[in-house]
Amino acid sequence: MSKLYIVGGNKLKGEVKVAGNKNSALKLMAAALLADSPSTFTNVPKIRDVEVMGELIKKLGAKVVGLGTNTVTIDPTSLSFYELDPMLTERIRASVVLAAPLLAKFGRAIITPPGGDQIGERLLTTHFSMMREFGVDTKRKGNKFLLEWKVRKAPDIFLEEASVTATEMALILGANIDKSVRIDDAASEPHVSDLISYLNKMGADTKGVGTNSLYIKGKKRLKGVDFEVIPDHIEVGTFAIASAVTGGNVVIKGAIREHTHMMLNYLESMGLKFKLMGKDKLVLYPSKLIAKKRKFQTRPWPGFPTDLMSPFIVLATQTQGTILCHDWMYEWRMFFVDDLISMGANIFIADPHRVIVSGPTKLRAATLFCKDIRAGISVILAALVASGKSEVRNVEMVERGYENIVGRLNALGADIKEADR
Repeated sequence: MSKLYIVGGNKLKGEVKVAGNKNSALKLMAAALLADSPSTFTNVPKIRDVEVMGELIKKLGAKVVGLGTNTVTIDPTSLSFYELDPMLTERIRASVVLAAPLLAKFGRAIITPPGGDQIGERLLTTHFSMMREFGVDTKRKGNKFLLEWKVRKAPDIFLEEASVTATEMALILGANIDKSVRIDDAASEPHVSDLISYLNKMGADTKGVGTNSLYIKGKKRLKGVDFEVIPDHIEVGTFAIASAVTGGNVVIKGAIREHTHMMLNYLESMGLKFKLMGKDKLVLYPSKLIAKKRKFQTRPWPGFPTDLMSPFIVLATQTQGTILCHDWMYEWRMFFVDDLISMGANIFIADPHRVIVSGPTKLRAATLFCKDIRAGISVILAALVASGKSEVRNVEMVERGYENIVGRLNALGADIKEADR
């Protein structure tokens, strides 16, 4: 189990470039299996989840070159298996997306329940309902799901919820059908739009990008292409909060304006001063943090993203005022606040979805544990603020989603040392 030792109190200063979008890269890698030739992706984040996805794809017989670098090539021409490795599947939530290209290529897929962060009950109900609309027969045998696509339909789908993963799987299935498919109540996050751009470049024709109504007409043969992964807007919010809580002056490169509207609205409502410059630069200034609103909650895109609620709670501990933080989506998202309370934060846990934070409070060093990717980065942020030397354990959880987070924070002036592994 990896550990960090963090001495708090340093103001972050300097310039940082955000990495490629984690959620985009994982789905693009899966979609690459649709092609009849290799695809090369650039700006791929060097994170553990990408490595696991690459290993899963290798186990299916395809070739993957460049894992551990920012340029990854996937050659699907040797794809020969349709059953996912259960040991790798349980390490990553995005593994379920591979069912879609396997169904497209083989007419069948065998998967096991995906793993990943334990932040709440994330059922596959919407995903299976969507696949059945396409004509996929779904059965469960023990701990395996047996999927078969004999009769390929081109449906009009209304998703039971605006699920990002179900939307992405529907797009991948639709890209393999040469008739128009309609997807309503579709998710519209930036990584969904990035997947659409890739599928269109391969030869599909998708309309409605960025909306909740998508229309896709695919082809039975799609070509491999070169494609650049978009920057990660969650990293933009993370580094902005890191700057705010430490009283820093950080310049973030890779902040796409249309991806930051709501997060900057929330940060401005906490008193943070900033300036957008050019097409992708965000400058954060030292600010007196005072809450101008009483309630902050997540909601589907373009609302405030659930992946930023945990760091936002750390920001609230350093902001003058009493506010309610509400994440309606995941019932275990808030459980990490026990660590913040042990550091001296004034937080009342109202229920599994809501906490009330009164600030500002001086945090003290503690031994902390990374429970999931976003909780993990949040306790790291808290340790950057705390007085004294904190020990942060299970850091490999954070490494699943943040590229070289220690190196980039230290380059901004943080004092973080890695324990021997």
